Amino acid sequence: MKKFLSAALALCLAFSLAACGGSGSSTPASTAPSGGTAGSGAAIKIGGIGPVTGSTAVYGNAVKNGAEIAIAEINALGGQQYEMKFEDDENDAEKAINAYNSLKDWGMQILMGTVTSNPCIAVAAETANDNMFQLTPSGSAEGCIANDNAFRVCFSDPEQGTLSADYIVENSLAAKVAVIYDSSDPYSSGIHDAFVTEAQEKGLEIVSDEAFTADSNKDFTVQIQKAQSAGAELVFLPIYYTEASLILTQADKIGYEPVFFGCDGLDGLVSVENFDTSLAEDVMLMTPFTASATDDKTAAFVKAYNEAYGEDPNQFAADAYDAIYAIHAAVEKAGVTADMDASSICDALKAAFTEITLEGLTGKGITWDASGAPAKSPLVYIIKDGVYTAA
Repeated sequence: MKKFLSAALALCLAFSLAACGGSGSSTPASTAPSGGTAGSGAAIKIGGIGPVTGSTAVYGNAVKNGAEIAIAEINALGGQQYEMKFEDDENDAEKAINAYNSLKDWGMQILMGTVTSNPCIAVAAETANDNMFQLTPSGSAEGCIANDNAFRVCFSDPEQGTLSADYIVENSLAAKVAVIYDSSDPYSSGIHDAFVTEAQEKGLEIVSDEAFTADSNKDFTVQIQKAQSAGAELVFLPIYYTEASLILTQADKIGYEPVFFGCDGLDGLVSVENFDTSLAEDVMLMTPFTASATDDKTAAFVKAYNEAYGEDPNQFAADAYDAIYAIHAAVEKAGVTADMDASSICDALKAAFTEITLEGLTGKGITWDASGAPAKSPLVYIIKDGVYTAA
């Protein structure tokens, strides 16, 4: 059961950020987990969609939890109130559309979601037709923000691929690199394609480039052996943590110990059930947030999250936390109120988002342009004793 966070903590966190910026569960202002006093007036209804069950549930639950904390803090200030209802899509596009329709029936005025790229692309077509403002915390495929009503908090897939190649070259991590990616997933393919292009431009030799699909994501023997035979000193994994845990386990069985480097999809690796976390030692990943950071904002958020949910937040929780504060900043900038319809709110927020700056957990001075993409700097972490530390 969730513990109630103190009103003092909620107010402290909210004042530090507000100026700058299970399935079907609902978090109204009166029952938010912070224990803060809700303000008067109608609440703006924010819908959330993501996987809270299934193989990527760690992402969806983190997004749901991070958003709940942010909403509770903002509501505790007594100004504009928010209510969130979160629907499970199990990382499935069809279920995501069903969830979206359910949230519309509920009266959703703003969508914070979806969490993963395939469902996000499917839902983005619906929000564009409805002129519903959509802010995805973590949908990184280019198609997630192809329409002018859609924005995101996280980096795009191509950005992650390009920045990863640059980092490997600039820090001389390896001369020969192998890539293992999911060709059936837009997230993985998008990062892969940009990585390969940038690697070639920077003179980084890719000696093995092997794909798998959602139908062949359990046995990676062939891909690992090809990387090993080619002499790859680093294996780039633009994939999710579940498959990465299998690759690390299977590489260990044949004594292959290259540097493993991934992106934000690897966040959650050390929490995979029945995975030997010692195999994650020295794995590197590019991600904008880690719970081990010592700045005041991160420390306060981690404390609040731990008190509410009994565990440390991952990057997806931080993305969602920033997403809610960004929505709130844009709402205040545009003068949006709860009595406005979703389409009017969308028009107002599209303009306001290009005018706000967010001092967030996932970046300082985050800004957005009309494309919906954020501008912020990446960070690289290395796993040491099960903890993400700055590389």
